[in-house]
Amino acid sequence: MTTVRIIGAPTDYGANRRGVDMGPSAIRYAGLADQLAGAGVETVDAGDLAVPRAEERDPDAEAPRDGKAKFLRETADVCRRLADKVGGTLAEGDVPLALGGDHSIAIGSLVGSARDAEIGAVWFDAHADLNTPATTPSGNVHGMPLAAALGLGEFAGSDWANAPGLDPENVALVGLRSVDDAEVDVIRDHGFAAYTMSDIDERGITDVAEEAMAEAAAGVDGVHVSLDLDWLDPKEAPGVGTPVRGGATYREAHSAMEVVAESDSVRSMELVEVNPTLDQHNETAELATELAASAFGKRVL
Repeated sequence: MTTVRIIGAPTDYGANRRGVDMGPSAIRYAGLADQLAGAGVETVDAGDLAVPRAEERDPDAEAPRDGKAKFLRETADVCRRLADKVGGTLAEGDVPLALGGDHSIAIGSLVGSARDAEIGAVWFDAHADLNTPATTPSGNVHGMPLAAALGLGEFAGSDWANAPGLDPENVALVGLRSVDDAEVDVIRDHGFAAYTMSDIDERGITDVAEEAMAEAAAGVDGVHVSLDLDWLDPKEAPGVGTPVRGGATYREAHSAMEVVAESDSVRSMELVEVNPTLDQHNETAELATELAASAFGKRVL
């Protein structure tokens, strides 16, 4: 039986709106362990990383050499510790499931997952997260984790941010609908497998998800699955900080996670950007637990 180790990373350093640091608690409260048990998965809860409040820190204490990135020092500290937790979980034979917090935690997840392996990554997200400090319009690191892990731009050679076992040809972005011009250039220059919501409309979610998982899994040891709840339409998941209309439906999201489970290639996973201060009756956190269960094999029949 698969054992999933839940690791909370309650950070909002990378976001532009406070409150997402309460995401791990909201997801647990919504019944994550019970949902995973319904998928036939054992769970171990490793608790939360200790994360100082953003209000107590200087967002510009450690500026990048070029551009802007808020709370870079704090983000690096959290991601180093999360990478150790993820890497240690895998070394003990369990599957790490990180709970954000904002999407900047994915840097730690990817670094830890790739520590002793070649990995792929599938990014279920409205955004590409391929900005760097020089290209970001906001300075928010939750728009940079994939660029950081791949060592792009100002992140080149960064000991805490780079995941050497992750190659662009094994990265697939699914459900894009809000991509900055600089990110479009990166996608084209590096040849990422990238699927917009229009691709999903034309081909169907199952076909797109199967192709994305196959691209990510080709020739590697396993796949990291990153699920940003703003991938879904805001009508389905209102409790997110950067909602974009026209996202995945409830049924599409579950179908995609069922494809993830059927691929039998998941090495690590994270759920991010649940902000209970923006939610309605904790429904976004509840949806996150359901989707996690589908990704680990829960079915109706």
